[in-house]
Amino acid sequence: MARLNQSQTLSIIIPSFNEASNLPLLLADLNLWPSRLEICVCDACSSDSTHLITILFGARFIQIDKPNRGAQLHHGACNTNGDWLLFLHADSRMSMDWPETIKEIINKYSSKEVAWFFDFKVQGRSIELAFLELAVAVRSNFLDRPYGDQGLLISRSLYQKIGGYKPLYLMEDLDFLKRLSKTFGIKRLGLPLYTNGRRWDKVNFISKAWRNAQLRRRWKKGERSEVLAREYYTDQE
Repeated sequence: MARLNQSQTLSIIIPSFNEASNLPLLLADLNLWPSRLEICVCDACSSDSTHLITILFGARFIQIDKPNRGAQLHHGACNTNGDWLLFLHADSRMSMDWPETIKEIINKYSSKEVAWFFDFKVQGRSIELAFLELAVAVRSNFLDRPYGDQGLLISRSLYQKIGGYKPLYLMEDLDFLKRLSKTFGIKRLGLPLYTNGRRWDKVNFISKAWRNAQLRRRWKKGERSEVLAREYYTDQE
């Protein structure tokens, strides 16, 4: 029988920038947690009602001076107190049974030296989206490369050993996993994490995958993440 480590606390870190339309749904999902839960929204000077929504839901709101997801994630981690950290994108949705699985994981001593990711799911139905979910599952489970929109559950002690997220505008998730996989493991939670399907509307998946692959190649060759992020987010508009 696995040794249990009772009374482990959980902190949720959510980077945000003008996420007022998405944030209430995620915060409602997080309210399913049956005990004390620390939620920290680390914002990058949003111009919408992200701040108000965060406060109304009883979450903590902190701010940095400009969008930088790597910096937001790390700043959120440093300003929370939980034994475990769960990083989520603001447009994510959780399944109804997420608290039971997460509680089981964080209360096992053996879980502390492993990071955990969710199954990538898209809200919407189509053959293209089903193929996308399959491709992400293969990449995540066989190449150990889940991306940030799949969430990340990690003990604070392991997060600190790895050195945390670096202040990268893009590729912060790949940089973190690269350092993590050198010494420690990453495992599948077996829980779905749904991402907003609007970002995939009218998108050519093959073309998008090719563009993203080129951005990753350029990053690995040393191109600045700020330059890559500007190009990436321009394509999203």
